[in-house]
Amino acid sequence: MKDLKDLCRENIWNLAPYSCARTEFAGRNARVFLDANENPYNDPYNRYPDPLQVDLKKQISKIKGVAEEKIFLGNGSDEAIDLVYRVFCRPGQDNVVAIAPTYGMYQVCADINDVEYREVLLDENYQVTADKIIDACDDNTKVVWFCSPNNPTGNHINREAIVEVLRLFDGIVIVDEAYSDFSSERTFRSVIDHFPNIIVLNTMSKAWGCAALRLGMAFASKEIVDIFNKVKYPYNVNLLTQEQALEVLKNPLKVDEWVKNILQERSKVMAAFMELPICEKVYPTDANFFLAKMTDANAIYDYLVAQGIIVRNRNKVQLCGNCLRITIGNKSENAELLGALRQY
Repeated sequence: MKDLKDLCRENIWNLAPYSCARTEFAGRNARVFLDANENPYNDPYNRYPDPLQVDLKKQISKIKGVAEEKIFLGNGSDEAIDLVYRVFCRPGQDNVVAIAPTYGMYQVCADINDVEYREVLLDENYQVTADKIIDACDDNTKVVWFCSPNNPTGNHINREAIVEVLRLFDGIVIVDEAYSDFSSERTFRSVIDHFPNIIVLNTMSKAWGCAALRLGMAFASKEIVDIFNKVKYPYNVNLLTQEQALEVLKNPLKVDEWVKNILQERSKVMAAFMELPICEKVYPTDANFFLAKMTDANAIYDYLVAQGIIVRNRNKVQLCGNCLRITIGNKSENAELLGALRQY
């Protein structure tokens, strides 16, 4: 890996961060706060939230097994995705490499930040080799993107390939593990101490059932997290999100139960899809969704919409021709979907 200073944009490395009132004073014994031009009424919502989410990171650290100083929290994982470009990529000069197909925000954020986005097409098994990734890189490649389990394909990207890229590539490697809670595979956040160039993304939106909270996580070296904290907006995670997330994190066993139910339902729904005459193939998955190749994805999608059932039409996505992406719902939702498809 190159020196972090060489990977960062020069202006970001030299940036003096905004100093907010809650950063300048972080004491716990004060009784009167007259420093931040806040309204004295409507407690506690009149006060700015903790800009570094200290209490929340303590709880996440216990559950995820990552030191607090190696955790960045943002307004969904999308904030961390955007920060990667703002921190490491010079607009109009640098490029990134990503597998394809994959989560669309990697390219959207590249386009917003005027960064060239290079795609490496997955093979027929939705896998890629390290050689193909490295071959797509050049001296101006700052970042490589992996999503594993991948969206929309659902499968894990070969772990050996990711590890090989981590070893060979001298820039930043992102592994987005938004769906890792639905998989039995070892997570990459468990090896961040071995790879200083890795950033692992995770979220409260999937297994934790908190998509409305917009709380994303990035696990990385303290040095990278410090830079992210320097660049982010001062109060990027609001008080309501912090409070509700802390409440949810008190009961991880409940989440384990949700995941177990989803995995059981996933097996049943996938097996039922294999029996449908209108389904040609069901792809293996390690996520809370699966990809199904249909006889006519557009027509079937329109039919389901007319029935008030919404799935994701991936027909126009590379390597996903005639495919629908099916998110696993509760038992009644899944039964309604299957009932409608059997009557198509």
